[in-house]
Amino acid sequence: MKPIVTVGLDSRAESLATARWAAREAQSRGAGLRILHARAGRPDGPDRPANGGGQDGLPRWIMERARIVVDERCPGLPVTEELTEGDPVASLLEAAGDSQVVVLGSRDMAPLASYYLGDIGLHVVARADAPVVLVRAREATGPVAEDGAVVLGLSLHGPCEELCEFAFATAARRGVMLRAVHGRSLPEHAYTRSGVDSRVSGRTTERAQSELGEALRPWREKFPQVRTTDRVRTESPAHAVVRGATGAGLLVVGRRRRGPALSPPVGHVLSSAVHHAPCPVAVVPHG
Repeated sequence: MKPIVTVGLDSRAESLATARWAAREAQSRGAGLRILHARAGRPDGPDRPANGGGQDGLPRWIMERARIVVDERCPGLPVTEELTEGDPVASLLEAAGDSQVVVLGSRDMAPLASYYLGDIGLHVVARADAPVVLVRAREATGPVAEDGAVVLGLSLHGPCEELCEFAFATAARRGVMLRAVHGRSLPEHAYTRSGVDSRVSGRTTERAQSELGEALRPWREKFPQVRTTDRVRTESPAHAVVRGATGAGLLVVGRRRRGPALSPPVGHVLSSAVHHAPCPVAVVPHG
């Protein structure tokens, strides 16, 4: 069975830019592209066909527009179209089961709960078995990133094999550098009346740098063709990841499949990344 990249579309203009990004991703993976639209109630998007065309008019029109821009951007790419009924979250989660990646669009600086058809993106990111990439329209059609690097945000709390595999493999396919970033807050006793104790700061950074290097070591050996850098930032992990993504082509962050009881479905670092990162964000389930 040919590998599949799935792009979920709604009626917003961002959907076409998202489809272009997903098409390039499918092409780089040697995969086919599935264009999926889940119909749930009456769409209220600003772009509609001149005449209704019946119940299927708008959904079919959405997919036809996407098919046209995909054919223009990636001629010859195998494309399938899928129109589903009912809960869009359920449709996207089912599609994630046989997809290498699911790609969704987002609005600039919108609340996380408004990603892709209301709160659908939030539920898909929090529950999908496959990596989910969130793409803003300006990121899919705007100027090329400064260096196009893949930035990998690592917490170093527990196993992260799937996260590293995704990031290194993506950098290898694109032929770009991988920049690993880890944020670590200084302990309370590092702060004194005269400022930050440089000895405590230095020991904290040195320890974190050693842990980061050890986590990356097997992946550097597995992907020797990928140029890598790694950096520890002594600040909150959320700030470190967002700042580290400056000039990047893709930010890769993780989501634990089995988080602590009563924990929020999307943590602070992930929430900051999808709100503020200046590039598309790939959320990889792991652990």
